[in-house]
Formats: sequence, C-alpha cells, structure tokens
Amino acid sequence: MRAKGTPLAIEYQAIRKEGLSTQIANAIRKAILDGALSVEERLPSETELADRFGVSRATVREAMKRLAAQNLIRSERGASGGAFVNRITFDEARGDLVGTTRLLIGMNNIPFEDAIEARYLLESSCLALACENRSEDDLTAMAREISLQSGDLSDEHFCDSDVRFHSVIAKATGNPLLMFQVSGAIEAMQPLMNMLVYRLRDKKHIAGLHDRLREALGHRDSVAAQTVLEEIAAYTRQLAELRRAPKEDPAN
Repeated sequence: MRAKGTPLAIEYQAIRKEGLSTQIANAIRKAILDGALSVEERLPSETELADRFGVSRATVREAMKRLAAQNLIRSERGASGGAFVNRITFDEARGDLVGTTRLLIGMNNIPFEDAIEARYLLESSCLALACENRSEDDLTAMAREISLQSGDLSDEHFCDSDVRFHSVIAKATGNPLLMFQVSGAIEAMQPLMNMLVYRLRDKKHIAGLHDRLREALGHRDSVAAQTVLEEIAAYTRQLAELRRAPKEDPAN
C-alpha cells in the first residue's frame, strides 16, 4: 500500500489528443486495479487532475463520469467531499459478470455444447470443497428447492429454483471468490439452457438427480457428487440433441 504523503501513482504522461477522457479514465482505473489507489482514498480535485494531465476540467469531469458509471468511484459533497475510490461488493460485481457472460454467449454464437461444458466444469471444480465445507443450512436450502421442484412449478419458477439449487453448491464451498465465479456462471448460463430445453425436460427426473446430489453432499462424498453432476450434464446434452433432431412430418 502507498505510504501517506507520497505522490499518487497515476500515469499522467503520454496521453493522446483523441479520446482524452477515455484515456484519463483508463489511467485512473489502472491505478485502482494495480492498488496504487486504495479503497476509500480521495482522488485529486478536478482542477489538480486537469493540470497534471494537461487537459480541461470538462475533459476530467467526463472521465470521472465514466469511472462513476463503472462504480469505481463515488462523489461526496461538502468541505471534506470529493471523488473517492469505491468499494465494489460481490453482488454488484456478480451482476456485471452475469450480464457480460450472457452477452458473450448471445453475440458470439457460442455453441450450446460449449456452454454446457463450461457451466458444468466450473461447478465440478467446487464440488470437493463444497462436500468438505457444506453446512446443515446448505443442505436444508437444497432440500427446500428439491421440494419445490417436485411440485407443480411453472417453467419459469422451475428455472429460478434450478439456479438457486446449484448456487447453494457454490456457496457451500465457503470460498468467496470461488462462489463469485461459479454462482455467476450458473446464474448466467443455466437460464439460457433451461430456455432452450424446457419443453423437453422431465422436471421430476431433474428433481431426483438433485436429491441424489444433495445426499452426496450430505455424506461429504465428492466422488458420488461428481458422478451425479456428470449425469445432470449428460441429461442436458441429451435434451440439446433432441431439440436439434429433425421433426417428423405428420403427413408421413
């Protein structure tokens, strides 16, 4: 961490004349990501930044708006106010992760099989830790979702329950970074998969697989848990293949 009184480690030099506000925002963003600017630290005033970058205050103000839109800084009024480095919460960051993942899949023609593979490999990576660290509350939360799924849920509500069920497994790891990455991936990709195959799936069959997965976690049996997750992935791929299969002509 930078000692108090030392100059801020922002790259003030070598900015081009085009897109100045973007370059200034990127320079300050880099300083935040590199740790040169710490959480809750106050940035120099607009006037000081304008002098250091050699640009107008309007250009600096535009750069600050960009940073605020990314939730990297916030402004406070008053004598002790100014622009401060913001603390991004996991919930805020997960929203960005989910949105970006969905955009990447939707805008880049990612094959459904690749999405299935990525989604279940990510969840598989946390099964052993989830089995080791799961709590009784985690098992209760999983059982609650299974009970809902065994009832008469609409397709939309079944999808929501499906996401919540698998997100509990990520939470059960007790590792906040792993939980962030895996639950974000599940929240981003599971609804897309459900949307494509919901007409074909057997909800009670899925609820049964979920119950076996919960039981494996209850026994802290990561091998059994892995086996069940692979069955769920295989079932999802099977549904995808059925969806792609040519429909028979009723006239024949």
